[in-house]
Amino acid sequence: MNPFARPWIWSWGAAALAFALTLGLTSGRGAGELAYAALSFGAFAAIVGLGQMLVITLGPGNVDLSIPATMTLSATLALKVMGSEPGTALLGLAVALAVGLGAGLANFALIYLLRLPPIIATLAASLIYQSLAIWSNRGLRIKPPPELADFATGRLLGVPNVAWVGLGLAVLIWLVLERSVWGRWLLASGQNMRAARLAGVPVEMVRAVTYLSVAVCAGLAGFLLASFSGGAALNMGSEYLLMSIAVVVIGGSSIAGGNSNVPGVWGAALFMFLVVSMLNSYGAAAGARNVLTGAIIIAIVIAASTGRVRT
Repeated sequence: MNPFARPWIWSWGAAALAFALTLGLTSGRGAGELAYAALSFGAFAAIVGLGQMLVITLGPGNVDLSIPATMTLSATLALKVMGSEPGTALLGLAVALAVGLGAGLANFALIYLLRLPPIIATLAASLIYQSLAIWSNRGLRIKPPPELADFATGRLLGVPNVAWVGLGLAVLIWLVLERSVWGRWLLASGQNMRAARLAGVPVEMVRAVTYLSVAVCAGLAGFLLASFSGGAALNMGSEYLLMSIAVVVIGGSSIAGGNSNVPGVWGAALFMFLVVSMLNSYGAAAGARNVLTGAIIIAIVIAASTGRVRT
């Protein structure tokens, strides 16, 4: 098989090119630091991107816009419960995952019971989650326990610990998609939901688990990001709304559903961080990142659509 026929190759190739161009601006200095930073910050985008990938795999119209608010609420409540006390890291993680689970249940309830389009349901829910985060935060910035902060900012074998978490999650999701019955059900539902239902696939159960999964991923990402940055901020998840969709599209997953690409999400996450680093090296304005991200998504969607028409 032609290796270039694999969609994830292109996101990793783009990341390698962006890495080389960024190093070119500094005459090759700081390669190790740049790679470490890319793995650290790319991990957060990869974690939320993997969750968003599952939702987009369900087919057109499926997307979770509550990811940023879920991240903020999970991080805020987890840090509040821990209260910077040593030995409470696992309790905080449990709270963050539970908040994500609750947000996922609420999102799916709005979609299933009220028959709201996912984009409307998750957007409306995000306003509630963000309001709860504001109410619970009350302007306080609680620091994570020392051992949790050390873990989030530490490294193992030269690789950031947060990247190990993201890589572990990627392997788990890949195994579920490739080796489990639920993975086959998800792909079948995304390819043709009506046909999957007629074939006996429990479509609504698949959708429910998918929306729960993306919210749990958001809760995990928020918990790790707050631990990494020294506390939860009310705007901490804002940049991950567009980013979570961008890494899925750039990574080679089909926006029409029925196809996912786990390695591509990680490659795209690294690519997006390196593009931002390159823009910062050029002294570009902050808005240039969103403009470039949007342009990249549009270009890839057009290219993918053109490819489907030709075939």
